[in-house]
Amino acid sequence: MAKNRQWHLTSRPTGELSAGNFELRESAIPEPGNKQFLIRTIYLSLDPTHRLWAREKASYMPSVKLGDVMRGFTMGVVEKSNHPGYPVGAIVTGVFGWEDYSISDGSGIVALVDMDPRLPLTARFGLFEHIGLAAYFGILDILHPKPGETMVVSGAAGAVGSIAVQIGKIMSCRVVAVAGSDEKCAWLKDELGADAAVNYKKGSLKASLRAACPKGVDTFFDNVGGECLEAVLDLINMKARIAMCGAISQYGNDEKPYAPPNIYNLLNKRAKLEGFIVLDYAADQRWWAKAHDDMTQWHIQGRMKYRIETVDGLENAPQAVTKLFQGTNTGKLLVKVSDEPPASARL
Repeated sequence: MAKNRQWHLTSRPTGELSAGNFELRESAIPEPGNKQFLIRTIYLSLDPTHRLWAREKASYMPSVKLGDVMRGFTMGVVEKSNHPGYPVGAIVTGVFGWEDYSISDGSGIVALVDMDPRLPLTARFGLFEHIGLAAYFGILDILHPKPGETMVVSGAAGAVGSIAVQIGKIMSCRVVAVAGSDEKCAWLKDELGADAAVNYKKGSLKASLRAACPKGVDTFFDNVGGECLEAVLDLINMKARIAMCGAISQYGNDEKPYAPPNIYNLLNKRAKLEGFIVLDYAADQRWWAKAHDDMTQWHIQGRMKYRIETVDGLENAPQAVTKLFQGTNTGKLLVKVSDEPPASARL
């Protein structure tokens, strides 16, 4: 008999999230009740926010309770349904769990997937959802870049950062990417079009950024926080704008995260720093639709690339998530939990 495998959070992480914080358990596949439906997970998205959700202190969402199934962004197919809005065969994305099967009444669903036939299903997490759309909204709605301005992107070889680099170029900015290896820097420059790339693990980050930004920094898309934010704050121009999408360098510092000592440079330069979460935009369908249209067209035109790194098997999720914090992944990291339905069967 088929079982529902589930990864449960069994301990709070100290420092980085690790496989030792989880336990794999099996249970019967649940049956949907009235106005509910059963989702078979196809892909599980692995994201730095897992570290925030696993700690005791709540972040922008409540912490996962010890013993509960670990929360995650997933894509799946409806296998059984007692809900008129979600028929069998529909592909959905939403916030569910690290598990083979989930039950929903529509709560937690982000979207019914209506993909452009020219794009594979994985593009949903490579270009859209909380990945590409975070880069899109952060740049277009917070940074408001102007042609010729210098934009810095930290965590630039990651899922969101790599999209942000390309949107910056589409907006005609001079883009400086910050990443953690020479190989990643080469990819950012040679394939994604960054004007300069800085390896923060080599030499002085402040000196390298200063050399790469001779006219200062006008906009900063930050995924890292900490010392990288400090280095950029030294270089911001008058009326600079900073969009804080993440702070992965500090996610393991639960007791005393590092705060840049030069934060008052925001005052000196009359600059703006604004944090945001992509789900802030979910209710505004005009923004959401425009972002999907723009990203799709940019990709089809060859102006927007994405890279997917896929790990096979739900059983490998806890080990795979450590790649995010060790900096060993490039682009979007997914776990393939089960096979995609045939294209002819998709609704």
